[in-house]
Amino acid sequence: MTGFEIGGASAADMELIRRWADEEGWNPGDSDRFAFAVADPAGFLVGRVDGEPAACISAVRYGSDFGFIGFYIARPAFRGRGYGIRLWQAGMERLDGRLVGLDGVVDQQDNYRRSGFRSAWNNVRHEGVPRPNGSGGGAGGGAGGGAAFEVVDAASLPFALLAAYDRRFFPGPRDAFLSAWTGLPGRTALAAVRDGRIEGLGVVRPCSGASRIGPLYASTPAVAAALLHRLAEHTPDGAVAVDVPDANPSATALVAGLGLEPTFEAARMYTGPAPEVELAGMYGVTSLELG
Repeated sequence: MTGFEIGGASAADMELIRRWADEEGWNPGDSDRFAFAVADPAGFLVGRVDGEPAACISAVRYGSDFGFIGFYIARPAFRGRGYGIRLWQAGMERLDGRLVGLDGVVDQQDNYRRSGFRSAWNNVRHEGVPRPNGSGGGAGGGAGGGAAFEVVDAASLPFALLAAYDRRFFPGPRDAFLSAWTGLPGRTALAAVRDGRIEGLGVVRPCSGASRIGPLYASTPAVAAALLHRLAEHTPDGAVAVDVPDANPSATALVAGLGLEPTFEAARMYTGPAPEVELAGMYGVTSLELG
C-alpha cells in the first residue's frame, strides 16, 4: 500500500467520479454531483496511488442514525491490489454505528453480504419512451372517482411540504439535498396535488443516456402515470429511465404497461432491518448512489 492515500473529494474529483460512473454504465445525471455535494460535503472519498486517482466511494450521513454507500469504484488498472477494500473500510468506518444502505450491482452482491448487508428488494431500471395511455394529461380522478388531482411545478409549493412528503419514502432527513435535487437548472420537478395535499412527486434530469426520473412517488398508479408522462415531455426525445423497486408490484406493472424495458438491476441492501418507508407509493427511487 506504499503511496496509497485516502482523502476527501474536491469539486474536480466529483466530476471525475461522475465520469467513472458513466463509464461503468450507470448513467448518472449530468448535474447530480452538485446535489450530492450538499448532502454531506465530507461524504465523498478518493483513493490515490502516488497522487493519481485510483478509486472512489461515497459514505453519506443522513441525520444521526442512517447512512448510504455509493460510487464504489476502483479504476480497472488498479483492481486486485487491495486499494478498493481499503477505501471500502474507510467509508464504512465513517458510517460506524448507523444503519447503512446501498444499491449493489449483481456481481458485487455476494461481497456485500460478506460485509453484513442483506437484500431488501431489487431496483430494476426500466427505459424507453412511455406509450400514451390517457393518464398523462395532468389531472385525473382517484380510485372510486374522487376529486381530480393537478400536476404543478414543485417549486410552486412550500418546500416544507415537499420535505415532509419525501420523508415518507426515505429513512432520514435530507432537506439540503432535496432542495438542490429538485431545483438545479436543467431538471424538472413536478408534484401532483389534490385538495391541497401532495399525492405525488417526480423529478427528471438530463444524463448521457436516457433522462433519469427519480424520485417518482405517487398515491396511485394513475398519479404515477400522469407524472411520468409529463416528465417525459421535458426530455429531448421522450426517452426516460426509472429505477423501479420490485417490492412495489404496482410500479412494475405500470412501467411494463407503458412499454418501458428492464435494462439494469441493483439490490437495495441494508446492514440491519430495512427501514419502514411507504413502498406502496414508491414508483421510482431517487438515486442508486445516494438512496
